[in-house]
Amino acid sequence: MPWRDLALLVVVCLTWATNAIVCKLAFEAGAPPLVYAAIRSALIALAVSPWLLPLPANTLRMATAAFLIGGGSFGLVFVGLATASPSGVAIVQQLSVPMTTLLSVVVLGELIRWRRSLGILMTLAGVLLVMWRPDAAGLEAGLVLAAVSAVASSVGAIMLKQMPAIQPLQFQAWVGLTGIVPLFAASLVFEDNQVQGLVQAGWLFVGAVAFSALIVSVVTHTVYYWFVHRYDASLVAPLMLMVPLFTIALGVLFTGDSFDLRMAMGALLAIIGVLIIVQRTRRPDIRPGS
Repeated sequence: MPWRDLALLVVVCLTWATNAIVCKLAFEAGAPPLVYAAIRSALIALAVSPWLLPLPANTLRMATAAFLIGGGSFGLVFVGLATASPSGVAIVQQLSVPMTTLLSVVVLGELIRWRRSLGILMTLAGVLLVMWRPDAAGLEAGLVLAAVSAVASSVGAIMLKQMPAIQPLQFQAWVGLTGIVPLFAASLVFEDNQVQGLVQAGWLFVGAVAFSALIVSVVTHTVYYWFVHRYDASLVAPLMLMVPLFTIALGVLFTGDSFDLRMAMGALLAIIGVLIIVQRTRRPDIRPGS
């Protein structure tokens, strides 16, 4: 990979990591996470609405996969991020890689050998170690939601694998469209004082949601898919592990994340496990975006 392309991929990973930080700051400032996710979906849909048509051959499957990878997954992870640290969320979301691999075995009949099985076990062990709260003898609620988000995006990725190739901007258009109504409805049920919270967050909310929707989802995801088509998975997928590493560093610097020995051991296990899995996989899975 030329140095120019490598630098561009580093920018993509850093942008995705930064997204977790700015979202966390917006939530701390008062923005309700579900209505934030709904507005984000609306901005994505508006930005890439011309790519909604023509309708895909299996519209219902497309809509379901887009919601699982997009609005459904992001709604869960944003609610989790409101209480959990960006570092913890970034590590737990690596669960999407082994989950997609396991679902590929069950649904698509793919075979995995002992190396990828070991990688799956290592990732699961690392994620559980990060999620565990020794002081409460249980799992941290926000990180549990991040784990459910990872599973949802994995199910969506498997559904996409069963469909013909889809253009990145068409998929992003469906991600935006399918998230609007469910997320606004969820906000009405589970949140209150949404307008007051958004006003309280002020320009931080405006900047964060615009960055998350337009730069992260529309621009950098399009660039990522360009890398997927241009380079082998064995090269691109391991480099994407820069995302959790950048998130951990930024979380410690800007949101006061605690990164103790337990977190470090969990992160190391999860990242090594993911590295083993992606090195034994022909192509990278659809990423939930960040």
